[in-house]
Amino acid sequence: MKHTLCHRSELDDTRTWHRFHKGMCDECHACCCTMPVEVWLPDLIRMGLVDEFEAEGPAKQIAKRLTQARVVDQFNHASGVFILARRANGDCIYLTRDTRRCSIYEQRPQTCRNHPQKGPRPGFCAFRSKRTDTSPAED
Repeated sequence: MKHTLCHRSELDDTRTWHRFHKGMCDECHACCCTMPVEVWLPDLIRMGLVDEFEAEGPAKQIAKRLTQARVVDQFNHASGVFILARRANGDCIYLTRDTRRCSIYEQRPQTCRNHPQKGPRPGFCAFRSKRTDTSPAED
């Protein structure tokens, strides 16, 4: 059965989100890749941004290095959570502009792997069709 999605989801209003089903990502404008992405040290290791040796050191130093490299926007010392950097238009820095696909898909963070099963509205996503999206591409 082909699903037809009639309205445009608003990222900030989870009531407008669509129930997720297999295959949606192929037709979506990658709206989930415009949300803040929480990552932890194991994610940063998998992504190749931190090695095992560095991970044993102070997380604050790692955060400082990754912030200077513009890979991380924020770090919460109490929780150990890093927030990945985004472009000026809100896109994740790992989202390929022309294809709207993740450039590190095999190494992507756990937050991305678990979406939409976990997140603001589990089982739903902020689907926006590639065909109907007229958002300007920004840097």
